[in-house]
Amino acid sequence: MSRVPRILEVRTRILKKNDELARQMRQEFLAAGVFVVNLVSSPGTGKTRLLEETLVRLQAQGWRVAAVVGDLETDNDARRLARSGAPVRQIQTHGCCHLEAHMVQEHLKGWILDSFDFLFIENIGNLVCPTSWDLGESLRVALMSVTEGEDKPLKYPGLFNTSDAVVITKTDLAEACEFSPALARQNLEAVRPGVPILETSAKTGQGVAQWVEFLCRRRGELLQPNRAPMTSLRP
Repeated sequence: MSRVPRILEVRTRILKKNDELARQMRQEFLAAGVFVVNLVSSPGTGKTRLLEETLVRLQAQGWRVAAVVGDLETDNDARRLARSGAPVRQIQTHGCCHLEAHMVQEHLKGWILDSFDFLFIENIGNLVCPTSWDLGESLRVALMSVTEGEDKPLKYPGLFNTSDAVVITKTDLAEACEFSPALARQNLEAVRPGVPILETSAKTGQGVAQWVEFLCRRRGELLQPNRAPMTSLRP
């Protein structure tokens, strides 16, 4: 009976240490003028394809971008994203179901932070575990695809309630999946009132320009035009 409080105590200490590091990282990101976006979704939502298109479009507009990608195994997603021409690094967790701040910090070593305007963190496909872990991001985005149904926000309120925006993906399949955007929005509003919602299809390009515009606008709202001196994450 005494083991449960002990487990909770250990978990609390681990999360506290993670949050302290994440706060330090966030300060360093912001000082360097880097807008960090944490993308969270279940597996198969299409976040890698959307991120690849996002990297391409932001670079076409003159933005400097980079990405780190979390997976249990393989570097498949990192290789896909590298086709965009952006610097990409893979984080393999070997069984851990989420990314933690120290993992991101470790994989950023050697990169000069103020050489980037945007840094994307593609989290591991999971709607539960990543919810509690701050990675130092400025924007947490939850993705849900039309193939998953409209009730994901009701089933996983923790993630959606802690997200700053929601992207509905694969909208080109909405009719075939009998997906109701109106019901999905209703469920999101019930869990996270007022959360920005964007509908996209990386395959057809629908809504992707609006998504990129949203990112640029949010970066502009947070960061001053002037950039900080050269800096890098401390080991």
